[in-house]
Amino acid sequence: MLNILWLGFFLIAAISASWRWLMMSDPTVFALMIESLFAMAKLSVEVMLVMFGTLTLWLGFLRIAERAGIVESLARLLTPLFTRLMPDVPAGHPALGLITLNFTANALGLDNAATPIGLKAMRALQELNPMPLFATNAQILFLVLNASSLTLLPVSIFMYRLQQGAADPTLVFLPILLATSASTLTGLLVVAAVQRLKLWDPVVMAWLGSVAIVLISLMTLLATLSTAMLAVVSSLVGNLLLFGLILFFLVAATLRRVPVYEAFIEGAKEGYEVAKNLLPYLVAMLCAVGVFRASGALDSVLSGVRWLVESIGWDSRFVDALPTAMVKPFSGSAARALLIETMSNKGVDSFAALLAATMQGSTETTFYVLAVYFGAVGIQRARYAVACALAADLAGVLASIAVCYWFFG
Repeated sequence: MLNILWLGFFLIAAISASWRWLMMSDPTVFALMIESLFAMAKLSVEVMLVMFGTLTLWLGFLRIAERAGIVESLARLLTPLFTRLMPDVPAGHPALGLITLNFTANALGLDNAATPIGLKAMRALQELNPMPLFATNAQILFLVLNASSLTLLPVSIFMYRLQQGAADPTLVFLPILLATSASTLTGLLVVAAVQRLKLWDPVVMAWLGSVAIVLISLMTLLATLSTAMLAVVSSLVGNLLLFGLILFFLVAATLRRVPVYEAFIEGAKEGYEVAKNLLPYLVAMLCAVGVFRASGALDSVLSGVRWLVESIGWDSRFVDALPTAMVKPFSGSAARALLIETMSNKGVDSFAALLAATMQGSTETTFYVLAVYFGAVGIQRARYAVACALAADLAGVLASIAVCYWFFG
């Protein structure tokens, strides 16, 4: 699948560029594509420099958590659920605890912590893989749920809106919460259908029901807060929980007489080894995406969507926010740039800007996640992972449109 996808980016870009050259008399398109190719290669290295430090830091703390028995305890706690969702993973396997930590970090919007934990979890699942080049069912479920981007505290979105002068930066909080919940639920249901998982099992229903109750309670509580207080709570909770998690690891390990400094260094060395293997995968994917975008293929798709929507007689205001949604699966930095561009050109509280912010908060950089997570363990055959992850992204986009018309339409 990755071979077809990667080749497809270049072939579509070539067709689009040829059309612009021959039919629109625009020979500069090829220069833009080559420029984008080298720019994405440079960006890959810049991303890797940041990732080296982040992976080294968090895998160091994770090794402390492992030595303290925290990961093992989480695995035992979630064994009843994951033995049904991931029947190929043995009960109590360390991967289950790491997956739990990863989901928690993602939900809190702690991307810097979530990625290293997720890579550690993927490596643990790879140890159980009988065919190392092919993704297992458990790895696919983990990646799709990771890429579906369940985010309870979208602090970064608030920051972008604040920078652009929004009077109420947290205005999109509840829309994002609803849209990201739809994305994650869709990802789970699609993978469950393909893998024939029994979601109606009493244990699974109990866990999903509990999560739903917590989410509804949280939404109800947060809806009672003023916008100023909501912004303060969102920022405080995210950072407090992050530092609290680190402190918990250190205290628990110390009580169990774990040499925390030595454990941290041991894990940090592993982080370095993981990071250095990622660069080829990042260069391959980001360069393909860059060429695709520079060729004008993305603009052509948007023009077609606008024409189709207007010909049906529907409101086409949402089309102005689609660039963020369409680029997000490929590049987080490009999606952020398009979001800020939409805020600047349309107005930070315009319908297009509010919708773009909601889409940004409820979807994920699917192909980046795919390249990093599978690349870290050498998987080359993603099977149906891409299709399921994109289905979750599509659900997030459609839910964003529906929710924003409900809230702001």
